[in-house]
Amino acid sequence: MLKAASSLSGRCALLTGQASVKFHLASGALCQKSAFKHPPTDIPDMPSCNFKPEEYTGMSKERIMEIRRQNCNPMIMKVTYYKKPVLIHQGYMQWLWDVDGRRYLDLFAGVATVSVGHCHPKVTAAAEQQLKRLWHTTNIYAYPTLHEYSEKLASYLPDPLKVVYLTNSGSEANDLAMLMARLHTGNFDIITLRGSYHGGSPQTMGLTSNAAYKYPIANGLGCTTTMCPDVFRGRGGSHCRDSPVQTTRQCGCAQGHCMANDQYIGQLKETFATSVPSRIAAFFGEPIQGVGGAVQYPKNYLKDAYKLVREKGGVCIADEVQTGFGRTGSHFWGFQGHDVIPDMVTMAKGIGNGFPMGAVVTTPEIAATFAKGVHFNTFGGNPVACAVGSSVLDVIKEDGTQQISLDVGTYLMTELAKLRDKHEIIGDVRGKGLQIGVEMVKDKASRDTLPPEAMSEIFEDIKEMGILIGKGGVYGQIFRIQPPMCITMEDADFFLAIFDKAIHNYMERR
Repeated sequence: MLKAASSLSGRCALLTGQASVKFHLASGALCQKSAFKHPPTDIPDMPSCNFKPEEYTGMSKERIMEIRRQNCNPMIMKVTYYKKPVLIHQGYMQWLWDVDGRRYLDLFAGVATVSVGHCHPKVTAAAEQQLKRLWHTTNIYAYPTLHEYSEKLASYLPDPLKVVYLTNSGSEANDLAMLMARLHTGNFDIITLRGSYHGGSPQTMGLTSNAAYKYPIANGLGCTTTMCPDVFRGRGGSHCRDSPVQTTRQCGCAQGHCMANDQYIGQLKETFATSVPSRIAAFFGEPIQGVGGAVQYPKNYLKDAYKLVREKGGVCIADEVQTGFGRTGSHFWGFQGHDVIPDMVTMAKGIGNGFPMGAVVTTPEIAATFAKGVHFNTFGGNPVACAVGSSVLDVIKEDGTQQISLDVGTYLMTELAKLRDKHEIIGDVRGKGLQIGVEMVKDKASRDTLPPEAMSEIFEDIKEMGILIGKGGVYGQIFRIQPPMCITMEDADFFLAIFDKAIHNYMERR
């Protein structure tokens, strides 16, 4: 007998019989479907949660949506993923509740932003304590929290990365890094990888290589993209990437040699030869692409790319907005998994567990060049942000979230690989720690991307069974799993069962 997919009353009670399966939907409606030919079995209940959310007593859902349409930035309606929007009321650790009191397992963390858990008690307490003491002042004055946090953050980075600039977002951090790189090198051109996302400001829009985030105006002058070394979509085999799961294609490379890496580096050399001047300012790269869909490169790609960039006079910038703070499990920073040391590291999202803050960390040499002018940031490094950021670093250590990312993430990917082998439309499973992508295809032979409407069907089904995940990729063909780094093995098993069922449901309908 199939078990209920959620422990919430009326959530999704499955009634089994000989000829049919009935679903009580959240709306109260009852729908009936023919019996599955080979249904997933033993679907677990939603894991328990001892936290009791407050009862929602605010404005009606209808009024919220009316205001959303009339008064809010219209773009937020465009990015509303679901046919029936999820109206969130409260969160705690890996859980979210909507205005109706329905509970969801959050496996997207506000786009990989909630690092240690929604409203983590220690981080919340740190914010409350600082709010009672001092909200805001200015860098004209010295205040302890800024200095304590800057020293603590710098201690997590290798030498010579020891100078900290605090900002309010990842876009702002990357914008600042672009300016610093150009000033320090005296060069202008910057190279990024296709499919990357580095922000939405007028300058960082040039770094971002995805048409969905582009506007038909002049932007990002001096930014050039090179081929993304994607070992699933492009060249690569069964030993290319630093992940518990490899592609299913066999690798014919000799031991210790990667032909795919050679070819991708060859493409980068061609970019140098045809698309930029002889001297460049910088190379931007995410250790693992985030919005691009957890795309990983051949193991030595970044090491070889950094060498070429430095030969051309450029600095190397690691965008750790999504991969930083232990999310990849094996290391605190994603770049460490590539055995490189960048000249600048940009970060945001998980740095503040959802509090708006970001940072650039660089070398004393680059900082000295930048000091020739006046750089001032009103809110960057404000007392509350510093208190929150410091507490997040403490919690990462005390709660062992990096180890959780490694253990639970490795388990998730290993089990997802079994679903890849089971279902024709799962083309690839990849990632490190809790930075995971599942690429969906029409079939494994063609590797053609699964159409948007099909992705939406599966996406909606997963949400209706109590789990929130993300989507990514240039064509929106990749499911993104980037949860708060406090999830459990039980949560992982629940997701695996629900994902399996959602795929099965889609295949039945198809």
